[in-house]
Amino acid sequence: MSFLDFLIPTAHAQAAAGQPQGGGFGMLLFPIILIAIMYFLMIRPQMKRQKEHKAMLDKLSRGDEVLTSGGLAGVVTDIGDNFVTVEIADNVRIRVQKGAIGNVLPKGTLKSA
Repeated sequence: MSFLDFLIPTAHAQAAAGQPQGGGFGMLLFPIILIAIMYFLMIRPQMKRQKEHKAMLDKLSRGDEVLTSGGLAGVVTDIGDNFVTVEIADNVRIRVQKGAIGNVLPKGTLKSA
């Protein structure tokens, strides 16, 4: 018995010489299951978060206290189609894209800080 007999089982070597074993369905089943698992663990939760973020941006109104993705906290003073004006200090206003709004804070959060 040689070293290769341990690495390549005899049954597999004989099957390879003859007709191929297993059907096409068995070979297709594994990638289908893998794609389904990826969908439920990665893609679906991301789509849910995007939908929640869009709903939050649609409900945004003047006077809301927000936190941007850059970490700036302020009060919304003006809302446009693509941009939001946020007052981060007295008479200091910045314009940020709507998508840069990360969270809407509860009322009174900035006054207590």
